[in-house]
Amino acid sequence: MQRYIHRDISWLSFNHRVLQEAKDPLVPLFERLKFLAIYSSNLDEFFRVRVANHRSLAKADKDTRKNLDFEPEDVIRQILDIANQHQLEFSQIFEKSIVPELKKNGIQLITRKNYTKEQVEFVDTYFNEYMLPFVQPVILVGKKIKPFLNNGALYLALHLTSKDIPKPISEYAIVKIPSDHLSRFLELPSKDPNIKQITMLDDAVRHSIRLIFPGYDIQDSYSIKLTRDAELYIDDEYSGDLISKIKKSLNKRSIGEASRMVYDRSMPKHLLDYLMYVFDLDKFDLLPEGRYHNNADFFKFPDYNLTHLKDQPLPAIRIQDLEESESIFEKIKEKDYMIHVPYHSYNSVIKFFEDAAKDPDVTHIKIVQYRVAKTSKIMMAIKDAVKNGKQVSAFIEVKARFDEEANLRWGEELEKAGVNVHYSMPGFKVHSKIALIRRLEGGKPNLYAYLSTGNFHEDTAKIYSDFGIFTTHKTMTAEVARIFTFLETRQRPVVPFELLGVGLFNLKEKFMELIHREIKHAKAGKKAEMVLKMNSIQDQEMIDLLYEASRHGVKIKMIIRGSCSIVASYPGLSENIEAISIVDRFLEHARVFIFHNNGNEEVYLLS
Repeated sequence: MQRYIHRDISWLSFNHRVLQEAKDPLVPLFERLKFLAIYSSNLDEFFRVRVANHRSLAKADKDTRKNLDFEPEDVIRQILDIANQHQLEFSQIFEKSIVPELKKNGIQLITRKNYTKEQVEFVDTYFNEYMLPFVQPVILVGKKIKPFLNNGALYLALHLTSKDIPKPISEYAIVKIPSDHLSRFLELPSKDPNIKQITMLDDAVRHSIRLIFPGYDIQDSYSIKLTRDAELYIDDEYSGDLISKIKKSLNKRSIGEASRMVYDRSMPKHLLDYLMYVFDLDKFDLLPEGRYHNNADFFKFPDYNLTHLKDQPLPAIRIQDLEESESIFEKIKEKDYMIHVPYHSYNSVIKFFEDAAKDPDVTHIKIVQYRVAKTSKIMMAIKDAVKNGKQVSAFIEVKARFDEEANLRWGEELEKAGVNVHYSMPGFKVHSKIALIRRLEGGKPNLYAYLSTGNFHEDTAKIYSDFGIFTTHKTMTAEVARIFTFLETRQRPVVPFELLGVGLFNLKEKFMELIHREIKHAKAGKKAEMVLKMNSIQDQEMIDLLYEASRHGVKIKMIIRGSCSIVASYPGLSENIEAISIVDRFLEHARVFIFHNNGNEEVYLLS
């Protein structure tokens, strides 16, 4: 049997669960469209990062490949086979379920073959007035004329024949679908005011491209999209200026090698072969989809205020003790508070920083920034704190994937405001979500900490399920302070961590000890249980220890959102391990570990 599931094969199963939400008739219709968008967005990132990495490994030398416990080509084949199956299901869900349901609710998707005369005139006018500057038509002449395809941009590949040649031969061209400049969804004139008729921008371009190829008969057109490698490939993180390396790599991200060409599966072989020849693609670069690509655009599908087709509002519960207090610190001093967003309001976290910025007794503010909202009240409060004479320091992790550029921008803005900014460390990623406030009380300093499983991000706090704790616990705040000292000085702490598990120092060892403790209880005939909720599990040493715990009778319930390399519920190996995944209205982002500990239960939250 297979002892470990490859992380990327397992991840595809997670993304398939997202797709299943779009299939569920109990999910409101517009939310089902949203899940189609999430599935597509996830898959794009997966190909840009994970599949691109496998392609890189497939081209690596023997010395590099000998350290792998898998064949990259085999993994790519499996990924493509699974992704192909899922894409067929995607098309089935959209065409056979979503489109008919939209029609029942007065929204019709109209293809070019069904345009009325009035709609034909409308589309041609719209094409000439709005789309023409962006379509960038290019006749392909083998490898002599090879246009650069922008990452993630939509194109139509055209099969043409000349009108002026008695026995015309096939010619090919590329035009861009300008969805980066215009809405993907174009509302058409409708004779019935109660029915909204929408055409995809793709179909509008298909209809009107005859206007820019007057000397040709357009035999047919098929949509394509190229996904480019988004890995930054910073080879030597231990030397040189890491920030400048990342900036340089970010500039190259949009022109990286092709990691996937998505194409309409109805495209004839002669056209596909020609595109593969022109753009130097092989079979590992290809992924067939339906008529439309870039389905993450369904995030922006017009809703026409049909609120009954969406999730009903779920107002966040306010923590009045904190949010309505004159000073949040006086309340936290009385007792610890735990919040669970989005069920609880995030306003208490914002107030934590806003009160710190204006409180005359606060002297220092420290924060780790991993992902931050584009418009952030927390960041504004931090800048105000500097104006009010506080000493403020922010550690910014610029290796937060696809937020690197935004984090660098925030770093520069904070530096200009006078914040003492520290950036990523070579060799590892800082994933902690912590903040520390130093406040003088009765002439003596007191520390207040906020520790969270989620980012300091006001937007995702509305859709990600996360826990956060406000505390003045002496040991815990002292340990948080030691983390910040390390991040700012790069000097390892001398005093060991007691309450906190900190990656790089004691985190893995701490959890292995906790698992061994449950095994010890099981061996002694005592009740032994664990609940482990996390984003993914891939570490083979940790998986082997969980298998051992299962064999000794420890009951293990795992809630894994993404990749799960563990083989659960297998006789003789993991019969005491149950693994499930939760995909629903909110993203399950919190990491929570619960150990029974012979009735003296211990709970750990992880960032």
